[in-house]
Amino acid sequence: MCKQKDSRNHKMQVSARNALKGTVKNVVIGSVNTEVTIEVASGVEVTAIITKSSAENLKLTEGKEVYAIIKSSDVIIAID
Repeated sequence: MCKQKDSRNHKMQVSARNALKGTVKNVVIGSVNTEVTIEVASGVEVTAIITKSSAENLKLTEGKEVYAIIKSSDVIIAID
């Protein structure tokens, strides 16, 4: 479970088990959505597409510490 404090100093809890702490490396703002790239380990990045309004509400900027919270019902593995 991911726990963090919000702007009112309350602890936020999330039920998703896959929470990766990282640093925002790039923010590409579109007319509706925003692409956010987060470095979760040296050379390891996760990219998410979120709404433009969510990115604005979170005040996402390069260098900000964030969590990539992954909630998925499927993982597909393939080989060549």
